[in-house]
Amino acid sequence: MVWGHVTMHWRQQGFGGARAPRAASARRRGFRLGPVRGLILCGALLIIAIAIGTGLVALHFRDRAIETSKRQLENTVLLVSRHFDQQFDDLQGVQNDVVAYMRSAGIDSAESYGSRMSGLEIHRMLRGKLSGQKYVGGLNLFDADGRLINSSEAWPVLATNVADRDYFRRLRAGDGPQMVSAEPLISRVTGAWTALFARRLVGAKGEFIGVVSRGVEPVHFESFFASLALGQDAIIAMTHRNGTVLARYPRDERVVGQNIAASPAFQNILAAGSASSGRYISPINGEDQLTSARMLDGAPVLIVATTPMKVALADWQQQTRLQVIGAALAAIVIFVTLLLIVRQLTRQHRAAQQALARKSQYLDTAINSMTQGLLLFDAEARLVVCNDRFIRMFGLSPDIVKPGCHFRDLIAHRKQVGSFIGDIDEYCRDFGETAADGQPHSKVLMLPDGRSIQLLYQRSADGGWTSTVEDITERRHTEQRISHLAHYDALTDLPNRVMFRQQLEREIATLGDGAQFAILYIDIDEFKGINDSLGHAIGDELLKVVAVRLRNCVGKSGFVARLGGDEFAVVQTAISSGADVRALVAQLYLAIRQPLNCLGHQLTTDASIGIALAPRDGTDLDQLLRHADLAMYAAKADGRRTFRFFAAAMDESAQARRLLDQDLRRALAEVRRDGHGDLEIHYQPLVDIASNAVTGCEALLRWCHPERGMISPAEFIPVAEETGLINELGDWVLRSACLEAAAWPSHVKLAVNVSPVQFKSQTLVLQVVAALGASGLPARRLELEITEAVLIHDDDAALATLHQLRDIGVGIALDDFGTGYSSLSYLHRFPFDKIKIDRSFVAGMLGDGGSSSIVQAVVTIAAARAMVTTAEGVETAPQLDRLRTLGCTQMQGWLFSKAKSAADIRELLAAPDVSAAIA
Repeated sequence: MVWGHVTMHWRQQGFGGARAPRAASARRRGFRLGPVRGLILCGALLIIAIAIGTGLVALHFRDRAIETSKRQLENTVLLVSRHFDQQFDDLQGVQNDVVAYMRSAGIDSAESYGSRMSGLEIHRMLRGKLSGQKYVGGLNLFDADGRLINSSEAWPVLATNVADRDYFRRLRAGDGPQMVSAEPLISRVTGAWTALFARRLVGAKGEFIGVVSRGVEPVHFESFFASLALGQDAIIAMTHRNGTVLARYPRDERVVGQNIAASPAFQNILAAGSASSGRYISPINGEDQLTSARMLDGAPVLIVATTPMKVALADWQQQTRLQVIGAALAAIVIFVTLLLIVRQLTRQHRAAQQALARKSQYLDTAINSMTQGLLLFDAEARLVVCNDRFIRMFGLSPDIVKPGCHFRDLIAHRKQVGSFIGDIDEYCRDFGETAADGQPHSKVLMLPDGRSIQLLYQRSADGGWTSTVEDITERRHTEQRISHLAHYDALTDLPNRVMFRQQLEREIATLGDGAQFAILYIDIDEFKGINDSLGHAIGDELLKVVAVRLRNCVGKSGFVARLGGDEFAVVQTAISSGADVRALVAQLYLAIRQPLNCLGHQLTTDASIGIALAPRDGTDLDQLLRHADLAMYAAKADGRRTFRFFAAAMDESAQARRLLDQDLRRALAEVRRDGHGDLEIHYQPLVDIASNAVTGCEALLRWCHPERGMISPAEFIPVAEETGLINELGDWVLRSACLEAAAWPSHVKLAVNVSPVQFKSQTLVLQVVAALGASGLPARRLELEITEAVLIHDDDAALATLHQLRDIGVGIALDDFGTGYSSLSYLHRFPFDKIKIDRSFVAGMLGDGGSSSIVQAVVTIAAARAMVTTAEGVETAPQLDRLRTLGCTQMQGWLFSKAKSAADIRELLAAPDVSAAIA
């Protein structure tokens, strides 16, 4: 664009030819007529396009309005159906509990059923099972003759007989399903329509002994329908598969109980399967309406939602009116605009001529304001354009460098003022030959004053050329600084990891003829504590001092690099034996351990050093670095403040942990994919000491390796925590255990251990909520066990997470209390629900000088704060007696039960006398 404007400017100064008067006149006539016709045609086409577009948009919006209303109805029906599927499942679950009670009590004949299930205690049991389920009617028991023998509603029961009911006759005959679901009938008690759920009861030999039933009145359904945000004139109803309308909102007494089985709309809905949506004529009022229906999974009941078409299209009709008005206004605006444009065309033509003159002036200003120097030469190598930036850049005289100046004269003037060094004629000849190919060229000129100047030039079609000149001195300095930063650490100015690898590759290439070198990985001990307690400024100053001391120790016998954070690396070259390395290590420790003053703070520090020798420990770059890193971690594992040479056992240990991690990942993937595999969750009962009743079970992960057999959690859990796999593993255990516990008796809680690593992920609360939601387990039945390690670091964040869990109703237990950094401040800052006493204290209670006093203290503290205490590892009766004397609340151990599989724990919990089963 610059060159185009320059050339136009050049030609307008007199180099272009004059235009003939006749040609100019013809162009003016064409200017007046051609654009006007084009504008009128374009305007007409635009108005037509607006009309067509408005119609198409209106049709599109109509379809979208219908589709939107249909999706809203489908979502409403889906929500309602899922809700009532869950409610009906709960209802059938209560009936299942009654059947299970009869089986466990040995009631297997009509005589035992009539005598044992008609008492007051059974009435109380039925009322207890219905607590919290107020959306359904009473639970009723009928004998084989249809007489009511017990009920959760009243005691004594009313004299009622249902032997004449169709559902009773079908169940007694045994020629239908065992369960009659949502049978619509008129209640003999309330006189209202009722959805009946009845189940056939049989004796030990399969004979019919009675029926257990529950009724759900439509008013309970309609109360839920009323809570939904339905649109205007929308209707939601519940209809039996036989066509009987069970419930409707808004309620209409004329509709409830009506049978619509013969209507085409209802027949089409049934033919569509479990779910359908469409446009039907209402069988009630004959109105055109959108309808969505879905059959419940657990009952022969349809949920139907409808909205009139006139309501669904109301907003669309309003929008269409606005669109038509808008289109009409747009057409008027276009017509008026065309008239104004035609009037302005002539005026604009005259104004354009004046603007062209002003642009010429602006172009001169822009060229002289450029940050680049600009030159334009003609075919005779004479200057056409030169801006002020070029003259200032080289310190030239504007009296010499002006239009008409020859290229050679310009170079001679540059030599005169000292901005050019070399032979003038040779430079001009080489420049001309280079530019002759017509391609763009670039070269960097180094001026005597040290500046770097970049020259860009290209031959033009008429034989001349254009040149631009950008002082790139500062840019080159910046590039050099960037290059330095890419290879050197910004804080210590030591080689960084990139340059360290490059230099190490060069050292590896020199190996041979007995040459050796050593790699030393250095990790500054307790550096994080200094950073956290004194701030990053002190930490940075410490790293700079350490870097200087390391560089002074190594000198010319190798090189030092900073790998990041508080990790440094030293390469010691030209060594003859390990003694040379030990001598350097001694110097390094002497330098590192010297006290230093950092911004007024007197500090001492130390380091852990890992050493790998080449070629003894390898000749591959990554292999040597890995071996040095393993040696450093071995030094840290041995208590820090020491050094270790790499040994093959270190690699073997790392490989073993890696293989264990791989096997654990495979096992987790298999059990998550197939539902079974090497990983299995066992459950150990928690027993109330006072009542000897099982109040909960702790989930314990077990791993039976296909080759190594049972692997202790103490071996694979630390690996999972180190690699981060504990988050996936813990989530699977939590979800699986919650799903299992949901089938236990409602008074039995589930305890799940949570790793400190899971707390750091900041997703624990979401995982708990998801597990509870997927399993249906109430939050009050879940208890999470944590150790004190969760609270040692970043306890504010951990306490915030614990409060979030408490807010959703989950219980929190403090595990292994007293074995670590036990602090009473934890009990003060967070009200735990339970404290678990470690098995080591339980084992040492009975001997002289035992731990009874410690257990007593924990029990006393817990009792004062209304916390439960659970003793772990109870294995003998004397231990149990002592715990009972000390006031401990719960116990857990082999005296009562080992950890059991899911199937065994279900069998245990289902036993009539759980305490006997445990013993």
